[in-house]
Amino acid sequence: MHAVVMENLEEYLTGTLEPADQRQVEAHLSACHDCREEMNQMLEVSQLFVSLRPEEELQPSPGFYAGVVRRVEAQEVRPSPWAALFSLDFVFGRRLAFASLVMLAVLGSYLVTRESEYSTGPSPESIMAQQNSPTFGSRAGQDNMLVTMTAYEQ
Repeated sequence: MHAVVMENLEEYLTGTLEPADQRQVEAHLSACHDCREEMNQMLEVSQLFVSLRPEEELQPSPGFYAGVVRRVEAQEVRPSPWAALFSLDFVFGRRLAFASLVMLAVLGSYLVTRESEYSTGPSPESIMAQQNSPTFGSRAGQDNMLVTMTAYEQ
């Protein structure tokens, strides 16, 4: 479309264009076949949209809104099962504490049974048995034994 039609398109289609501008657009449309064809297509689409508009406006019957309000007020508020589950009442707190303690006991017993599988390093008895080894007579060997023994005492 040309600039003359594009600038005044909406006003021309709605019929609110100034008379001087309307004459100018109509003069251009009479001379330009492409703009005239495109304008006719737009008018057809516009008429299709107008045909979709209902002829009569639907109004609710008298007292409709008051009936809706009465029904809403009459309804009983019932919490969902999930809301009751997570509410902070005393029974739920006791159940949660009991479940936590049971889980702690299960995990603790599992860790205690697995503890014997971990290596703990040399025992104090094996360190004392190393006194008879040939390297124990050196000054560094005695210092190592004292450091190891104090680590077990703490």
